[in-house]
Amino acid sequence: MTIDELQALIKAFVDERGIGTSVEHRILDLHAEAGELAKEALKNMDYGKSQFDSSKKFEKEFSDVLFSLVCLANQTGIDIEKNIKEALVEYDIKFKDHKHIGSLNKK
Repeated sequence: MTIDELQALIKAFVDERGIGTSVEHRILDLHAEAGELAKEALKNMDYGKSQFDSSKKFEKEFSDVLFSLVCLANQTGIDIEKNIKEALVEYDIKFKDHKHIGSLNKK
């Protein structure tokens, strides 16, 4: 499935069920789902005592985050595929210039 197909699938799902909502609600929902994903990652690693090992619960929470993010993109008219391609170009420039793409990879 392409990203465009994923966006269309989720849009149809939301539209068919009449579960559209405000942008503000989508942003809050995305934060809530990201928090649940983080909590599951922490539990998965016994709060830092062991290495991360994916689980069905983590995958479910990841899917919830992705669903919320795609809903937000759809509602705000963001073409995810186009924007990801543009971001990759920017990341490539950052990597070539600094050998990292963000603050987490700085040495």
